[in-house]
Amino acid sequence: MGYMTSRVLTVGFDLDMTLIDSRPGIRACYQALSVRTGTFIDADLAVTRLGPPLAEELVNWFPAEEVPAMADVYREMYPTHAIAPTPAMAGAREAIEAVRAAGGRAIVVTAKYEPNAKLHLSHLGIDADAVIGDLWAERKAEALREYDAGVYV
Repeated sequence: MGYMTSRVLTVGFDLDMTLIDSRPGIRACYQALSVRTGTFIDADLAVTRLGPPLAEELVNWFPAEEVPAMADVYREMYPTHAIAPTPAMAGAREAIEAVRAAGGRAIVVTAKYEPNAKLHLSHLGIDADAVIGDLWAERKAEALREYDAGVYV
């Protein structure tokens, strides 16, 4: 007689504009970076282009050779400027809890710098089973496969 193994349902969630509305925090961080560096950054425009890696936005405001250093400065400033003003999206906590209620795992797969992604979730009381950051486009699929996610939100 054979036996069945049951796979645990794993649901992957994106972070920005899925679990959190990161626009207010990102806007505040870009405004602070602009003040700190004396470089004009149109923060309102920048928050309309969320998703791609940070360097892809910074290259619009800084010479390419300065982008890595500016990305480091932005990430260093982010916890102070971006965490507090960022709200959860409507239904975010309930979505995570629904996965758990079904006996599943909820993971977050995001392009955001992982330590900052974790700060957002902690600040908002959203408890994911795993947070995997610094992944963009098809690289997100690698993490979803690694965690055996059957669904990505």
